[in-house]
Amino acid sequence: MKGSRAVSQADIVTGTRTEGLAGIGTATTSRILRSAGLILLAGLVSLGMSGLTSDVRLVLGLQIGGVMLVASTLLLLARHLLGRSGATHLHGTVARLIEHDPTPSYLTDADGTLQVCNAAARVRRGGDDPVPQTLIASLADLFANPGAVLFRLQARAQALGGGREDIVTRRGRFRLSVHQVGAAAFLWRLEDLTDGQGARGVDGVGLPMLTAGPSGTVLYMNEALRRMIGARVKSLDRMFTTLPLVSGRVYQVEGVDGPADCLLAIVSRTGGRQEIYLLPADAAAAARARPADWDAIEDLPVPLLKVAVTGEILASNREARDLLCAEIENGTRLSDLLEGLGRPIIDWLQEVGAGRGTGAAQFLRGTDDQQDVFVQVTLNPAGQGQSAHLIAVLNDVTALKSLEAQFVQSQKMQAIGQLAGGVAHDFNNLLTAISGHCDLLLLRHDPGDQDYSDLIQIHQNANRAASLVGQLLAFSRKQNLRPEVVDLRDTLADLTHLLNRLVGERVMLTLNHDPGLLPIRADKRQLEQVIMNLVVNARDAMPSGGEIKVETENLTLPEPIERDHASIPAGRYVLVKVIDEGHGIPPEKIGKIFEPFYTTKKTGEGTGLGLSTAYGIVKQTGGFIFVDSEVGVGTVFTLYLPVNNLPAEVPASQPPVIAVAVPNVLHGDGVVLLVEDEAPVRAFASRALRLRGYTVLEADSAEAALDMLADPELLVDLFVTDVIMPGKDGPTWVREALEQRPATKVVFVSGYAEDAFGEHQSLIPQSVFLPKPFSLAELTATVQRQLS
Repeated sequence: MKGSRAVSQADIVTGTRTEGLAGIGTATTSRILRSAGLILLAGLVSLGMSGLTSDVRLVLGLQIGGVMLVASTLLLLARHLLGRSGATHLHGTVARLIEHDPTPSYLTDADGTLQVCNAAARVRRGGDDPVPQTLIASLADLFANPGAVLFRLQARAQALGGGREDIVTRRGRFRLSVHQVGAAAFLWRLEDLTDGQGARGVDGVGLPMLTAGPSGTVLYMNEALRRMIGARVKSLDRMFTTLPLVSGRVYQVEGVDGPADCLLAIVSRTGGRQEIYLLPADAAAAARARPADWDAIEDLPVPLLKVAVTGEILASNREARDLLCAEIENGTRLSDLLEGLGRPIIDWLQEVGAGRGTGAAQFLRGTDDQQDVFVQVTLNPAGQGQSAHLIAVLNDVTALKSLEAQFVQSQKMQAIGQLAGGVAHDFNNLLTAISGHCDLLLLRHDPGDQDYSDLIQIHQNANRAASLVGQLLAFSRKQNLRPEVVDLRDTLADLTHLLNRLVGERVMLTLNHDPGLLPIRADKRQLEQVIMNLVVNARDAMPSGGEIKVETENLTLPEPIERDHASIPAGRYVLVKVIDEGHGIPPEKIGKIFEPFYTTKKTGEGTGLGLSTAYGIVKQTGGFIFVDSEVGVGTVFTLYLPVNNLPAEVPASQPPVIAVAVPNVLHGDGVVLLVEDEAPVRAFASRALRLRGYTVLEADSAEAALDMLADPELLVDLFVTDVIMPGKDGPTWVREALEQRPATKVVFVSGYAEDAFGEHQSLIPQSVFLPKPFSLAELTATVQRQLS
């Protein structure tokens, strides 16, 4: 590089011949002097003419006009001199400010005439070369027609105070920015955004390459490619017959010596640009295209391997070694670095080398410590005879495979959730029949009877089974939530005694609340279950004792945030943190802890449903749950629960609890149409309602119920129907029946959650929901409330 010399302000002067933003302009000083000269000349002419006439009034007028023109000239020159003094001060200040800026910087006037340029700008021009008088001339070597770009940017600066534009040229990518720094002065900066692997990096390599824009326009061709095809083309379709181009495939290129088969390696750049490298596909093409040796493509930004048909890696470039995180030594085999075909890699290499394989790309993963790296490998045969080998083009697809794994995990969780919901529905039907018939037996036995205690045991175990089913529904997010406005301070205070009993004596439980904690809307019972599950897990992580902290605080998110592939919307949240000092969770297991039946505990110590249940409850509440853990330090579970923005609700009065074992507490009057496809549930419900005095009509399907209602003489006061049935479901047949019997009231029962069909229920007037499993008292009390 040539040495640079100091350039004073005198080195750049305003000339009489300048070039403006439109291509031709006039210097400001020349224009002002010309105008002043014309005004002065007019004043002198006026004074001279005053001596040629004898009319006193005309003489006086000419003299006054001449004096005024001369005074105007002097005033114009004085203002110009003052302006030049201020501009000189501005130029000196800017020159000192930008002189040591590593980015080429220029100060121009409104006509584009250079006033100041810094050392970096002078070095860019070659140091000793004369500096052009205009910015257009200074940038003419960089890109064609700079005048249009400069005019556009200067207009933007005059309107907004500044502007910038990214420009892709044959020499790389640049950013030209401008700021207005005075009434008629503009500061320009030219930043080189070309990365270290741009076009200039391969100009001296001899490897043919080009840069293409997103529309297929060829922005740049290096000298090797121009020699190869004998011309400079303007679009990709002039070189390739098949578009779009795919990295790793062989394409035929028409060269000066005839068609040549070339292997393409494509690197995506910013702005939709692509750098396309042409590698020889065989020995003949190598001779014609005169490509570089493997040493010459060491810096090529495409991972490449030269692989023998027997599996040994013969050569590699830096990008391939960096991608595989390995120093490839002599004797290293491809199977030592990559795996995942489901068969020996050597078989694949031999098939492609012999021409029997399709050559389709394969997705492989790294071995040993690099199993989280996924690579797409495309093989292309090269060479002949004893020199036959394969060129492997690698493409890093780790992010793509990670996204695919997340999608598969999501699909798996959804499938398990549907299975859990279906199993829970069937269990609820069975538990309804078991607990219902148990209630019927309890009606005929007093507490002193010998069988009474056995019946109570059956009833209690049925309730425990119902609780387990509730966990399955919570995981599948299909449990029945009873949302209410909850103050977490009160909820956790009520739980403190139970939590202290759960953690034991060796673990200390600490609660720390925000004094101004906002209320949330959630199912209090389910939320307590979440806190208990997290605290129990924290206790189990500290077998030697320690401290568990439960902290709450308010949080306002001004904008959405992304975390663990979840997007948390902006808004107000209540944060709940459960912090322990346990052994922590290894990074490879964190992604699995919310899966159902996944547990790190010993057999018999955990079911693997605790965290999956907590996840389901939190998500159904509209919140988020995250985990941060460090092995040997501890774990933090963080819950984001949305703040309740609805007005305070007046709690509805709850119906009195009715003792099951006391017979004939309720006596009803009315006709009930019971539609239930499960025979045991139908038998229990019909007996329970008849015991309370109701007339019960039974149907095992929706179609049978509609056939019964076709009789206009039949009077029915209430429909009790299951929601999910073969054929027509509950809401469908009820809507049809209500067309002829609009005053009839409805009780829907289901083993699924209420919100599974809540939209349909809202369209049916005078309807309520009764979840399974329900007891005899719950059924009869619900029917009585509907008919009262």
